[in-house]
Amino acid sequence: MLTDLFSPSVQHLLDLAGIFVFAMSGALLAVRKNFDVFGMAVLAEVTALGGGVLRDLIIGAVPPAAFTDLGYFLTPLAAALIVVFLHPEVERITKAVGVFDAAGLGLFCVSGTVKAYGHGLGLTFAATLGMATAVGGGVLRDILAHEVPSLLRWDRDLYAVPAMVGAALAAVLLRFDALDGPTAAIPVVVAFVLRLLAMKYHWRAPRAWHRRSAAREAP
Repeated sequence: MLTDLFSPSVQHLLDLAGIFVFAMSGALLAVRKNFDVFGMAVLAEVTALGGGVLRDLIIGAVPPAAFTDLGYFLTPLAAALIVVFLHPEVERITKAVGVFDAAGLGLFCVSGTVKAYGHGLGLTFAATLGMATAVGGGVLRDILAHEVPSLLRWDRDLYAVPAMVGAALAAVLLRFDALDGPTAAIPVVVAFVLRLLAMKYHWRAPRAWHRRSAAREAP
């Protein structure tokens, strides 16, 4: 379990940090979509907590952690409040927010894998659910904002793949009983670095071979 890898206080702080940056990305999209304050708060909450809630419901960890820890609920609201008043400044540091988002991606894909495995899932399914933990909130965010999920768009830098790699590495370490506090940093860092490289060099997944469709993605 996670408490075997990190102390509860450290794990809680890491979770809150990841939740905060995911919530900020949701609130920023709400601003771009001209949502009101309530819409911003909803999008922040869904982006930050959606993946974790999905994971907990699937593995039967109910009620989900998002509904038992007040900090998990209030942190996205704090991020939304910051964006309400400071969104021009936040927009100017979008790259910095992207770096923190990549860090949250790395953390959540590993923590999700470990929690799913601790609740009895096999390694393959634990890794799949770990990836879903990291990207699920973003998918729900885009659906609520009437966007094609970034996860499915060919013209977006790789996002799910780094999470998939990090979750798979965590599963391999679990398989050989080698996952502890120090080694857990390996898949986190790998997913983080892959996401940063994808952002820097605009790495994208290939499309269908000999694709004939002339359809183009909306901006």
